[in-house]
Amino acid sequence: MVGKRIALSSKLVLVSGGLGFIGTHLCRELARSGHTVRVLDNLDPQVHGPNPIVQEGMSLVRGDVRDASAWRNALEDAEVVFHEAAAVGIGQSMYEVRRYVEVNALGTANLLDYLVNEEHEVKRVLLASSMSIYGEGRYKCPACGVVESERCESDLRESAWEPKCPVCQRELRSLPTDEGKPLRPRSIYAITKRDQEEMCMQIGKAYGISTVALRYFNVYGPGQSLSNPYTGVCAIFSSRVKAGKPPLIYEDGKQTRDFVNVKDVVAANILAMKRRSMVQGCFNVGTGTPTSILDVAETILGIYNSDLKPMITGQYRAGDIRHCYADISSIRSQGFKPRFSLEAGMRELSEWARSQEAKDRFESAAQELAKRGLITGRRTGA
Repeated sequence: MVGKRIALSSKLVLVSGGLGFIGTHLCRELARSGHTVRVLDNLDPQVHGPNPIVQEGMSLVRGDVRDASAWRNALEDAEVVFHEAAAVGIGQSMYEVRRYVEVNALGTANLLDYLVNEEHEVKRVLLASSMSIYGEGRYKCPACGVVESERCESDLRESAWEPKCPVCQRELRSLPTDEGKPLRPRSIYAITKRDQEEMCMQIGKAYGISTVALRYFNVYGPGQSLSNPYTGVCAIFSSRVKAGKPPLIYEDGKQTRDFVNVKDVVAANILAMKRRSMVQGCFNVGTGTPTSILDVAETILGIYNSDLKPMITGQYRAGDIRHCYADISSIRSQGFKPRFSLEAGMRELSEWARSQEAKDRFESAAQELAKRGLITGRRTGA
């Protein structure tokens, strides 16, 4: 049953990371619906590019979430906090360990420390969590039923990509991943996102602060950084095709993810802000539909009318998983319904990308991972 809307006595909301990809879309929608929006952002060049824009009707507190005083300045009179700020990227997190832990875990600790030790008006915290905290998604063995499984390095070296049943060694079938699945993060980034979520939920329960964690699946859309090699695969592929280069795909390209449009993610956030029945808890935000990485590459190539072909490398990156797509029944029961098809969303992203300057840094990022031993196998080519 859909719950009632929460009553807010004022309209001031704080969005940390509000000049980032998702944050920008969220702030625009909040302002459009009549809220006064304050943004806390450090304007990291890797994420924002050279000229981030503070939109009309929004105020900016320029500061870093690792700085407790930045939170103090930003939280004054705010009733709702959307905590979007984070260091993002699985591969990079495996060699910039301290930075990811400081930004994601310590940055969140600073927010929570203020909320439990200072006077404030905050009634609700909405955390941008991540599907990466699950590790591998749900799987079912044809003989043994639903099982937990992780791929072993010896199989990956032999290009045996599909997870196997830990009991009978048969290949597994992927299932929708629900919020009750045990969390088994496979990267430093994923570990910090789990830590963010668990800290927020514990403090929220202990101090009576409404806290909702939205576990984003693979978000894409206009505004996603085209020059950041650690951003989403949709933007990376668009950037390469725009530059006349083929999409590079790890493993065999048949690994699947759940690609959700940024506008649907914003809708989920607005819903979570308003619904009384979402007062506490964790919710997947996706489409419920698995799509292979190869299908994404071919869709983008088709939109660009490109003669290029995806280059399947046969390599494997440390921290990567095989399959994970969302069971969205929990958030759907609250009134959420994804509106954007993948092809329509990719077309919008590609049309936007055509007008943007982009530097393809994917190869240099891959070389950095390889140098550190975080890529397994030799590139096989197309």
